Amino acid sequence: MHGERVGTGASPAVADSRLGWLFDPKLVGLAVVCVVVVVLGGIVQVSHGPFRMSYGEVWRALTDGRVLFDVEVWQAFLLGHEVPEMSRQNLVVWYMRLPRVLVGIVVGANLAISGAIFQAVTRNELASPFILGVSSGAGAAILLTLVFLGGLAMYLPLIAAAGGAGAFLLVYLIAWKNGTSPVRLVLAGVIVGTVFLSLQQAMFFFTQDIAVAKSARAWTVGSLISTDWEQVRMVLPWSVLAVALALAGSRQLNVLLLGERTAKSLGMNVERVRFGLSGVAVLAAAASIAVAGVVSFVGLIVPHMVRNIVGSDYKKLVVGCLFAGPALVVAADVGARLFVPVVAGDTAQLPVGIVTGLLGGPYFLYLMRKQEAMGQI
Repeated sequence: MHGERVGTGASPAVADSRLGWLFDPKLVGLAVVCVVVVVLGGIVQVSHGPFRMSYGEVWRALTDGRVLFDVEVWQAFLLGHEVPEMSRQNLVVWYMRLPRVLVGIVVGANLAISGAIFQAVTRNELASPFILGVSSGAGAAILLTLVFLGGLAMYLPLIAAAGGAGAFLLVYLIAWKNGTSPVRLVLAGVIVGTVFLSLQQAMFFFTQDIAVAKSARAWTVGSLISTDWEQVRMVLPWSVLAVALALAGSRQLNVLLLGERTAKSLGMNVERVRFGLSGVAVLAAAASIAVAGVVSFVGLIVPHMVRNIVGSDYKKLVVGCLFAGPALVVAADVGARLFVPVVAGDTAQLPVGIVTGLLGGPYFLYLMRKQEAMGQI
């Protein structure tokens, strides 16, 4: 019996059964559509700027083998080495403009996964990094640094991440009473988020420097303007770690959805798993906030949209969020770069967080009107 179980003849079938969910037609279709949106949005984004380029020129630069397969180029991008000599088009596309798209991709994936985890931990489809105080804590830390501790501005990404993590720890402490519960976590998150939002508004009254106020506003509403490869290098390792942990914890997330009593009967230490998975969600959200500021609504609406397409199985949901989150953020950033300023009659760019908020508000209202019972998953 033992020899049959470990024999190589059964391995392919076992592997197929374990990975078969990846080939769900709905999940594959979602991934394909989102990849198309990201590619087209990225080409449009990269083609615009002071040095205008046609879509064809952008595509040729993006597919140039002299960049794609040059080790020195990738060492410059990913390790911060000196950039080797490149053509003007390649330099503009790869070095100056592409990082904005890449950061948008990573931020979208992180926020979507963070929201999905928080929704499972709280068993509430309205949960998100914003609702649970992570975004508000990061925003308050950003403003505190810019207004009162300007000398620490170079550490702003780390401070933002620490502020988000600290806010969620405070939420957890407030919610703790011989353990936590989904309802107490959400209520504590609303309380902490409201307090930190009030602190943000108060600190705006203490700054007299218009430049500082403008910078703080960009961080608190979320922006991808002026991102470069330094932000890519900063966010990528933590994002890869968060995604890997989210995929590894998908089974535990599915069990949490069954309720605490069922989870405990299956041998799960609910509090330990809930805290650990919440830490993964905070890591993903904090990494995004550290490079792009507080981009609202992505962590709320993307998991819900993906859940409506692929179902509530967290293996599929996490993978779906990896594609849908970037599609939303990249598309919103294109709107922030092009369409919204055109309508407003101004050449200035809007922060992407404003566009996601404009998209998320009506979608949230649509959910409320469509579903009679909202809240629990």
